[in-house]
Amino acid sequence: MEFFLIADKETALGFSLVGVESVIADSEKEILNTFRKVKDRSDIGIFLITERLAQKARPFLNKILHEKGGPLILEIPDRHGFLSEKGPVESLVVSALGIKV
Repeated sequence: MEFFLIADKETALGFSLVGVESVIADSEKEILNTFRKVKDRSDIGIFLITERLAQKARPFLNKILHEKGGPLILEIPDRHGFLSEKGPVESLVVSALGIKV
């Protein structure tokens, strides 16, 4: 299972250093085109996308997330950190499940 990242230039560079294939995107159109090209690849198990880019393509991502058998999409912070309304993964788990991992 491989990861695939859609991100800004700096975030993509960082992930490429550990072997994660990535595409640099700036606009909703670039995000959609990239996702459509790679979403059916059998070697990719998890799609990563920066939170800021995910906001640009929210309706499309929500549609994909609700499709049966759709890919796993994980939003990650970019080089600027988490967006203000979100926190680290651990705090999200605590708030969702009420347990500390």
